[in-house]
Parts: sequence; structure tokens; C-alpha cells
Amino acid sequence: MRLTFASYNIHKAVGLDRRRDPERILEILREIDREHGADVIALQEVDMRFGTRESVIPRRLLDEASHAHSPWRAVAPRTRPGSLGWHGNVLLVRREIEVIGFEAIDLPTVEPRGAICADLAHNGHRFQVAAMHLDLSGLRRRHQIGAVCAHLERNGSRPSVAMGDLNEWSPRRGALGAFGGNLTVLAPGHSFPARQPIAQLDRIVTTPHWRVEALGVHATALARIGSDHLPVWAKLTLTNA
Repeated sequence: MRLTFASYNIHKAVGLDRRRDPERILEILREIDREHGADVIALQEVDMRFGTRESVIPRRLLDEASHAHSPWRAVAPRTRPGSLGWHGNVLLVRREIEVIGFEAIDLPTVEPRGAICADLAHNGHRFQVAAMHLDLSGLRRRHQIGAVCAHLERNGSRPSVAMGDLNEWSPRRGALGAFGGNLTVLAPGHSFPARQPIAQLDRIVTTPHWRVEALGVHATALARIGSDHLPVWAKLTLTNA
């Protein structure tokens, strides 16, 4: 089974031109899908941070009736009527992939941060995917990574992928050391800031069950203005590990 995983901090759909344009975000995701495939996508900053925390992506753009707009469905615990995600985190899952269940992951935090995990199945294979947006504090990030890893380990040796905006500026050290030795932290490339990226804040983490076929940063002209981050992606094949 080969799937492409992507992660994108959409900055509440506000681009570098200061326009909020959710249709542009979906077009960027469609670009990734056309070029590399995009089976499971972790989005960050999908909901407004304060007030009713309403989603910046209208649900109608992801509804079954709008299949032409989106081949994905949104997966996340809904805690508020107008929200799409959990603390802004949502997974978009291709409609052919079965969603067995999903839940929020409680993170130790001071500022509003969160993570979610989905239990998925495709072509007879079951796997789990976590999406996260971690704290600006290095110490807090370590604790949050520990919480995500503990959640994944609850299902034993199930193939897993975790991804999101880790807010870690160190290319190899810092909070990244909190991931266990059985996890591989992939660095698709520099993704922040979008116009002239110098940092690898957006990462994809895998268990040994996955072989990396390709990975990269989606840096088209549209993606360079759609958000302050660029999307990252990894094409992975499930092995017998």
C-alpha cells in the first residue's frame, strides 16, 4: 500500500496578500494531489482562535455534494458548531479510505494547542495518523511530543504517521529528541516563511512500517502566497516491518 501524506499550516487561510481565501487553500491542495497524490492531509490553523472558533474553510466545500471541489472529507472531533477541527487541527482523508474512529489528544499546554488521531483502513491495512500543532516553548513541545507518542503507543505496533507544524527551529535536535528511537522524523525541506523559507518547522514522523519513496515541499507560485507556511508531503509505502 502506497499513500501520500501531506501537512499544511494554512494560517487561517490568510495569504501573504492579506486576503482570506479558503478556495485558494483547496486549490493548493489540489495542486499537491495532481503532482504527488494527497491521500491524508493534516491541516493546522483551520479554525479561528478566539470567540466561536469558526472554521475558515466552509464545510460546504468539503461536503459530499461538493465532491468536485474536494476528494477528501474532514476528520476531527467537533467541539463547537462552527468549528471544523480541534484547536485548529483537522485531517482531510481521501473518501476511499475508511475512517474507523478518531479522537482528540490531550496536550500539556498553556496556550491553546491540540492534536488529533484517526484510526484508518485502506486495502485491508489498518494504520493511524496523528495531526498536531505544537507550542512555541521548547520545553512544552517536548512534553507535547511525549503525549502524542504515548497516544500512538496505546495501539502497540500499528503502523503510524504523525505530522504537523512542530514549531522546532533546530534541524535535528531540540524537541525532536523527544520522539522515540523507533520513530523516524522526516524533514521534507524548508517550509517557513513561505516567501523565502529558511526553517523546517513542518515535519512528518513515521514508524518503521513505512518506506519513504519521495518527499518534498510544495513551493508553487500559488503556495508561496497562500499562507505563511508551505505544504510538505511524503510518499510512503507500507512494508512488513
